[in-house]
Amino acid sequence: MLTHISIKNYALIDSLEVDFSKGFSVVTGETGAGKSIILGALSLILGQRADVQSFKDKDKKCVIEGTFDIASLQLKNFFISNELDYDPKSILRREISVSGKSRAFINDTPVNLNLLKEITVKLVDIHSQHKTTSLQDEDFQLEVLDSFAGLDNEFWEYRRGFSTWMGLKRDLKQQEKEEEKARSEQDFYQFQFDELAEANLQAGEQEEIEQELEVLNHAGEIKTRLNNSVRLLSDEQGLVEKLALLSNELKSIHSYKKEFNDFYNRIESNYLDIQDIAREIERFEENIDMDPNRADELNERLNLIYQLQQKHRCDSVDGLIEVKLDYERKLSSFSSLEDGIKRLKKEISKIEKSLAQKAQLISEKRQLAKVDLEKEVLDVIKDLGLPKAHFIVEIKSLDELTENGIDQVGFLFNANPGGEAMEVSRVASGGELSRLMLAIKSIVAGKKLLSTIIFDEIDSGVSGEIAGKMGAIMQKMAGDLQIIAITHLPQIAARGDQHYLVYKEQSEDSTKTHLKKLSDDDRIVEIAKMLSDAKVSLSAVETARELLKN
Repeated sequence: MLTHISIKNYALIDSLEVDFSKGFSVVTGETGAGKSIILGALSLILGQRADVQSFKDKDKKCVIEGTFDIASLQLKNFFISNELDYDPKSILRREISVSGKSRAFINDTPVNLNLLKEITVKLVDIHSQHKTTSLQDEDFQLEVLDSFAGLDNEFWEYRRGFSTWMGLKRDLKQQEKEEEKARSEQDFYQFQFDELAEANLQAGEQEEIEQELEVLNHAGEIKTRLNNSVRLLSDEQGLVEKLALLSNELKSIHSYKKEFNDFYNRIESNYLDIQDIAREIERFEENIDMDPNRADELNERLNLIYQLQQKHRCDSVDGLIEVKLDYERKLSSFSSLEDGIKRLKKEISKIEKSLAQKAQLISEKRQLAKVDLEKEVLDVIKDLGLPKAHFIVEIKSLDELTENGIDQVGFLFNANPGGEAMEVSRVASGGELSRLMLAIKSIVAGKKLLSTIIFDEIDSGVSGEIAGKMGAIMQKMAGDLQIIAITHLPQIAARGDQHYLVYKEQSEDSTKTHLKKLSDDDRIVEIAKMLSDAKVSLSAVETARELLKN
């Protein structure tokens, strides 16, 4: 329930503070006094877009603040989940700077506009005069039926599931495109992988092959040099024989002096090393193979490695091995993509089956509710001066799931006896639309978890007795909700529990809009003015008293 509103520096309003009470409040004022301005300011704290051109003083920021009693609305979990301070009397504020930058607050915590809208849609429903056109909107008609049937929670649960389902279907479509592209690449990747796998490349083998080829290509020279080395070391006059003689010479004197012993040990050690070297060189010389077939094999292997390196732009066998692993990963990803598509299809099918069941249950409840909704609407509009009207809720079954389930809902209406019920836009006048909308709002309002409904001249196109009946309906609605009606009809104004007047004050250099709550005596005068063409007559005053008394 809206309990207080504060408006500063908006349009013709310099500063305005007003309290609201529960029940039925009416707001009146002359045309152009600023009723729509106050509604526009309220719309700002409901999350509507701001316009700097609406500032009264372009050098000051605009601040709109509303206090709401939300104790009965079960919104505590909403506040907790959005990390907001919960207060049964919560304050919503909107500030628009001179530069046009907008900031929103809930209980002094900064929030974005989406969050502000998310909470205010649970608090206030503003029905302005032009909104009778929403009667022609299929989404509105569906919302009315679902609210009447008590399907709000089930429907939004279905819609969340439908959104998930559609998202998964988009993912599947994308993955199938990727799979199609992958299939065209898979043969290429498979060929490249098979070629590298068949090559059976081993880390370090290129260096080994190049080294072995180097030996084979110079085998004759190597064999000759090694043979000469063995001869120089091992012949009768070779180095080994000479070291043996030298060792014997020093052996006979090595015990006479420490230095002689050192010479002997060093010569003996070198003798053993040289002797070992001679044997190893001899073994190498014996193992040198001048096999041209082996050289051809190695050259062929090396040419394969060089070709693969050039093809894959690598400079090492290790690089080729990494390329092969990359192809292997890509081929594996194709398999993973196929598995992922299978899992996705399975999940989509599971969700679709669940959605179909939910949509069927929702459809059945809509069918059950439509008859009662038709009856209740007809009962109300009969009291509003349309006793022979026809109102039909048409439900058509669809062949596929949509975001609204498997139903297409439409309202058919005709205010005249004998006429065929048709789409609302084709058969209803402005006054008839107003009455039909009020009937629907009065029926559905109590089923939605709202606390405040604001009617902005919903009485357009009606007068006299019908206006009084519209006022009576709003008065009845106010038993459960806070109803605020902006009206130009005295029959409705007289029904209010509280009466507020919008008026202008003009001076030589400025015009200001004000809003004040009227006393009982002031209400008589105001309603008498609404009944009079020009000067307020005594009969108008008496009529005003009579209206208020009734």
